[in-house]
Amino acid sequence: MVQIKIFDTTLRDGEQSPGVNLNQLEKLEIAKQLERFGVDIMEAGFPASSQGDFEAVKKIADTIKDVSVTGLARAKKSDIDISWEALKGAAEPRLHLFIATSPIHMEYKLKKTPEEVIDIAVEMVSYARQKFPQVEWSAEDASRTDLPFLAKIIEKVIDAGATVVNLPDTVGYTTPKEYGEMFRYIRENVPNIDKVSLSAHCHDDLGMAVANSLAAIENGATQVEGTINGIGERAGNAALEEFAVALNIRNDFYPYHTNLVLKETKRTSDLVSKFTGMVVPANKAVVGRNAFAHESGIHQDGVLKNASTYEIITPELVGIHSNNLVLGKHSGRHAFKDKIKQLGYELSEEKLSEAFKAFKLLTDRKKEVTDDDLFAILTDVQTDVSNVKRYELKSFQVQYGSHNLPTATVLLQTPDGNQVETARTGQGSVEALYNTIEELIKEEIHLTDFNLSSIGKGRDALAEVHVSMTVNDIPVSGRGSSQDVLEAAAHAFLNAVNRVFLSNKADLKQKAKFDAI
Repeated sequence: MVQIKIFDTTLRDGEQSPGVNLNQLEKLEIAKQLERFGVDIMEAGFPASSQGDFEAVKKIADTIKDVSVTGLARAKKSDIDISWEALKGAAEPRLHLFIATSPIHMEYKLKKTPEEVIDIAVEMVSYARQKFPQVEWSAEDASRTDLPFLAKIIEKVIDAGATVVNLPDTVGYTTPKEYGEMFRYIRENVPNIDKVSLSAHCHDDLGMAVANSLAAIENGATQVEGTINGIGERAGNAALEEFAVALNIRNDFYPYHTNLVLKETKRTSDLVSKFTGMVVPANKAVVGRNAFAHESGIHQDGVLKNASTYEIITPELVGIHSNNLVLGKHSGRHAFKDKIKQLGYELSEEKLSEAFKAFKLLTDRKKEVTDDDLFAILTDVQTDVSNVKRYELKSFQVQYGSHNLPTATVLLQTPDGNQVETARTGQGSVEALYNTIEELIKEEIHLTDFNLSSIGKGRDALAEVHVSMTVNDIPVSGRGSSQDVLEAAAHAFLNAVNRVFLSNKADLKQKAKFDAI
C-alpha cells in the first residue's frame, strides 16, 4: 500500500479562521498533540506575518523533533530569510513557498504577466534551496489555472530545486473529477515530475474538500494537506481525520495508508476545538458527538444485534471509550499521575500539583470525574500563565428573578494588587455580569461572540464558555470552564482580557492575515 504523507496546517491555515487567536503556549500544546497524532509535516505558521507568529514557529521548530516543521512564505527574499531564522533549529527545516498562477490572480492581485510570475517563482525557489533542504512550492489557485501554463511553471520550479509541488484548490471551486484530472495532466505533461512529490490542498467552500483530496491521491498525489476538524479560511479545509478514517475503513477500495495514530483522533479534535473556540458540530463526521449515536428504533435494534449493521466506524478506532469514569474524590495523587500519563500529558511537578489541586476541588462538587473533565483541567493548567495575569476574579454575586432586573456585584484584583468592587445591571444575568466586569476594567472592550457548551453529560457536567471580543481594538478570544455557567462566563471574559497582555499589543493589532493558498 502507498503511504500518503499528512501535511497538517491547523496552526497556519486553521488559525486564519475568523475569530481564532492562539497564543504561543496554546500553539505549542497543539503542536505536541499533532506530534502524538503522527502527522508527517506540521505547518507551524507564517513567520513573516508578525513577531508573535515568528516566535511561535521558532518555539515549535525548536521543540518538535519527530515531525518535519514548516512555515509559509510569499515569493519574497525577506519572507524566506525570516522563515529560515524561525525554522533553522528544526530537525528537518522545510519551507512552504507560494505564488498565484491563475489568470485572475496574476492580473488583479499580482499585476504580473505569466512570464514574470515564472521568473519570480524560479528565482525564489532557487534562493530558498540555498537554505532549506526541503522546499514545497505551491501554485496558489491551481484549480483555476490554465493547465499548459501550470505544467510549464512546475517544470521550471522543479529544475530550480523544489522538492514538493502543491496544487491547491484555493477557493474550493473544483470537483473531484476535475481535480483528479488536473493531477493526471501534470503527471503526464511535466517531464521531470518524478523528481518531486505531488501534494493536494483543498478548501471546503462547496463541501468537497475531502472528496477532492481522495481524487488527488487516486491520480498521483502522495501528500494531502488539511486541518483538524476541517477549520480554516471561510468554509475551512479538508478535515484530516475524515480523510484518514476514510482510507482506513475503505482500504478495500483505497490502496493507501497514513502514519496517523487514529486512537489519538478524538483527543486531537477536542484540543483544537477547545483552544480555538470552534465547537465541533454534533453531526460532524468521525468526531461529532452524534457520530456514534443511534436514535432510530430500527437502527438501535440493528446495532444491538450486530454493531456493523449501522456502525461502520467503531468509537474505539478514533479514541472514544463508552465508559471513561475513572477517578473520584478518594483517588490519590499516584492514581491521578498515572491517569495523566495515560491521557498523553507530561507535566512538571509544579503543574502536576496545580492539576491535582483542581481535580480535588472538582471532586468535592462532582461525584465522578470523567476523561473529559480531566482534559479540561489539563488543558487549562498546561496553558496557564498566572504570573502575567492582569485581572483576577476574587468573588461575584448575581441576583436574578423572573420579575426583577438582573444585578451583578463583582470583586476584582487589578494589576497593581488592589481590589475593586462595583455592581451593575443588565437585561440578563450574563449581561449584568459582563457590564460589571467591564466597569472595573480600564480597557475598552467590545464583545463580538459568546458560546456556551457542556463538557460531558449530566446535570453536574462542566460548563465551558468561549468568547470573542476586541480589547483596545485588538481582536482576542477567551475561554473558561466551571460547574457554574456564570462563573465560566466570568472566567472566559477575563481570560480574553488577560490574553492581550501575554503578547506585544502592537504586534497583535498589526498581525497580517494573508489570504494564502
